[in-house]
Amino acid sequence: MNNQEQNGNLPPAVISTKDHLYLEDMLNWNLLAMKKAHFMAEHCQNQTLKQELDQIGRMHQKHYQHILGRLNPDQGGQTTTGYMQ
Repeated sequence: MNNQEQNGNLPPAVISTKDHLYLEDMLNWNLLAMKKAHFMAEHCQNQTLKQELDQIGRMHQKHYQHILGRLNPDQGGQTTTGYMQ
């Protein structure tokens, strides 16, 4: 069994500048989408739409936290709960 198979899907210890910039963009995209969904849900009058926007915001928050968890496996990917503001 080689080292990669033993570590499963863990990211490499060192990543390239290009990969770093891509990961940074992914975090920024998810954070922005989460904030926009939260803002729209706060100002929405239609309850059905408000629930959908909240669900979208939670999905993007989950993606954001998942990426952080992959980048910081020692911390277990734990961040604050609820919308980040």
